[in-house]
Amino acid sequence: MTSTTDLHLTDPQAFLLDLYRAAVKDAQPLYSMAQRLPKPPKGRTLVLGAGKAGGSMAQALEALWPADAPLSGLVVTRYHHIPPRPEGLAQRIEVVEAAHPVPDAAGLAAAERILALTEGLTEDDLVLCLISGGGSALLTLPAEGIDLEEKQRINRALLESGAAIGEMNCVRKHLSRIKGGRLGAACAPARVVTLTISDVPGDDPSIIASGPTVPDASSCADALAILARYRIDVPESVRRALEAGELETPKPGDARFAGHEVHMIATPQHSLEAAARVAEAAGLRTHVLSDEIEGESREVAKVHAALARAVARHGQPFAKPCVILSGGETTVTIRQRPAGTPKGRGGRAGEFCMGLAQALQGQDKVWALAADTDGIDGVEDNAGARVSPDTLARAQDQGMRIAEYLDRNDAYGFFDALGDLVVTGPTHTNVNDFRAILVL
Repeated sequence: MTSTTDLHLTDPQAFLLDLYRAAVKDAQPLYSMAQRLPKPPKGRTLVLGAGKAGGSMAQALEALWPADAPLSGLVVTRYHHIPPRPEGLAQRIEVVEAAHPVPDAAGLAAAERILALTEGLTEDDLVLCLISGGGSALLTLPAEGIDLEEKQRINRALLESGAAIGEMNCVRKHLSRIKGGRLGAACAPARVVTLTISDVPGDDPSIIASGPTVPDASSCADALAILARYRIDVPESVRRALEAGELETPKPGDARFAGHEVHMIATPQHSLEAAARVAEAAGLRTHVLSDEIEGESREVAKVHAALARAVARHGQPFAKPCVILSGGETTVTIRQRPAGTPKGRGGRAGEFCMGLAQALQGQDKVWALAADTDGIDGVEDNAGARVSPDTLARAQDQGMRIAEYLDRNDAYGFFDALGDLVVTGPTHTNVNDFRAILVL
C-alpha cells in the first residue's frame, strides 16, 4: 500500500483502492486469531469449518496452534479460495473446495464428512469451528424430502428474490440437517469454540453461514412466511413438515450448547475503521456511515449519491474534502428481461456503482469504489467497480445507456466496457460490502 499522502489528489481511484486493501488486510485471520484461541485440551482437537475464508483461517490456525499439540479436521471453502501455503507450514487440516453461491455435490460430500467427524467426541475433546461468510452454500446437507437439485433451485430463487441475508439464512437453516445449530449440537459433549469472520449486518453469529454451531431463535413458521413473501415453492412434503414444526432447529437454552464459546475475529466495522485510518493519515476527514446498511443496491446508491452531491455542492452535512465509508450487505432483485434482451452479469457492488453513477449525474470531484471484500462480486471474476465524474460521459461516448444496463442487471457488462471493473482475485477473507466515496 502506498504511503503517499497526496495520492487522493493525483490518482483518486488508486487512493480508493488503497482504502479497500486496508479493509481487506484488517480482516485476515492471522492478525486476530491468536488472542481468541483456547489452550489444547486433555483429549483431541478437531477442526471443522466452512466459508470463503476457510482456507486462510485453517492456515492461520495451523501456524498458531502448538506444534506438539495434535490437530486435525476438515474445512470446506469456495473453489479457488485456498491461499498459497506459506513455506515450511505443515498441513494438519484438510481443506476441500465446493461451489458458491449455489451448492454442488462437492459441498454435499464435504458436509456429510464434517457431520460424520463429530461421532465419538467426548467431554475431553475440543472442537474448533472456523466459520465465515459463504458457509451456507458450502455446507449443504438438505433436510429429508429435499434432494440436491431441489436445494439448488430453492437457493437460486432466494438469491434472485431480493430477500435480505437474514431471511435467506432462516430458510436455509430450516431446510438443512447441519445448519441452524445442528452441527454444534452434534458435537456434544465436546467443548466447542467457534471462531468466526462476520459478513452480516449486526454480526449475528446465528446468521453468519446460517449459524451451524449456535442455537437458532427463528422458527419453521418464520421460514414459511419468508417463502410465502417471496413466492418461492418447496415440495409439498417439506411444506407439511415445516407447518408441523418437524424441521425445527435447536433453540437457545438447549443443554447441548452449554459451555460453547463464539468469538468474532474480524468484522465489517473493524475493516471500515482500518480504511478510515488510512484516509485520515492522508489528511482527509472520514465518515463511517454504518457497517449494517441493507436494502436494494441501486436504492442504497441513490442515498449515497444524494449525500455525496450535498457535500460536493454545499459542504453539508460534511465539510470537503472528505471520505465517506459504508458497509453491510445490500441485495439485488433480478428484473425480468424483455424477449431478446441479453442476460446481465454482475453483483451487489457493481449494481451499487451503476445506481451511484446514474444518481450522481456526473457530479464534479466525486469518485467512488464499491467492492466485495472476498474479491468476488456475485459469481463474476471482479470484486466490484469504480465510478468517476466522467463515468456517464464515457458511457455515452460508446453509445451505452446506463438505464438499459440497470434494467437487465448488467453491471459487469457496463463497467467492463469502460475499463472500470475492480479485479483483485480471491482475498481469502470476507466481511462483505465495502463502499468508499471521495469528495474533493
